[in-house]
Amino acid sequence: MRLRLDLAYDGTDFRGWARQPGLRTVQGVLEQAIARVLGGEPQLVVAGRTDAGVHAAAQVAHLDLTEAQLGRLRKGRNPTPEALAARLNGVLGPYPDVAVHRIAEAAPGFDARFSAVWRRYEYRVADFATAYDPLERGRTTTVKARLDVSAMDAAARSLRGLHDFAAYCKWREGATTIRTLLEFDWRRDDLGILVANVRADAFCHSMVRALVGACVAVGEGRLDAADVERIRDEGVRTAEIKVLAARGLTLTEVGYPADELLAARAEQTRAHRSLDTD
Repeated sequence: MRLRLDLAYDGTDFRGWARQPGLRTVQGVLEQAIARVLGGEPQLVVAGRTDAGVHAAAQVAHLDLTEAQLGRLRKGRNPTPEALAARLNGVLGPYPDVAVHRIAEAAPGFDARFSAVWRRYEYRVADFATAYDPLERGRTTTVKARLDVSAMDAAARSLRGLHDFAAYCKWREGATTIRTLLEFDWRRDDLGILVANVRADAFCHSMVRALVGACVAVGEGRLDAADVERIRDEGVRTAEIKVLAARGLTLTEVGYPADELLAARAEQTRAHRSLDTD
């Protein structure tokens, strides 16, 4: 049986999603909790492998149960995938920094990583026009300037479309940097926080934080929209752009096609590229 897990986490005290020896990671903590409940050596596959310090409000993963694990699930008082979420949250503790919102049997052909058609992130920035809120410090980056949100929005919109984003990605051998940036825009929320909405078919390593850094440079007046397009088209990492801190970044949504298209989407994605996500 393949299970779909919907979960959220505060990335502050995690060294990213992926399991790493000797380090506390989201995958490692969750797999330890699953092993306590179901036994075995669970291996989660995730929609987007977030970096150290990055948060998730709506992460998606899948888990393939062995026969032994399925047997333990069915021996419980409530032998359903839905009840497993409550059991795992109980193991994680009363105030955990990762929580499982929902578990269900996955639709045929579902793959959390390869079936996804897009991912959406939010990035939050406080500037001199924003009153500092200590309650937001864990998910908001502070920039010591007064930012022009209209100029940032125009720059963001100019980067949309299918392009090679090598200039905005951390290089990894064998990984493509060609992505379709579906949405990128900026607004101020009711508290004056600048909020970026970024949606793409996939993201290469550090791409969102580099794109945000470029827009902040525009907001400060150091660059303009033409510059961020020029940098993209030159395809080379540059000191003109600062990759902003992970704390302001949150994965907010993952999109999937209709159930009958899940397997075809996964096959198509595997054939074209591996996904190195932010």
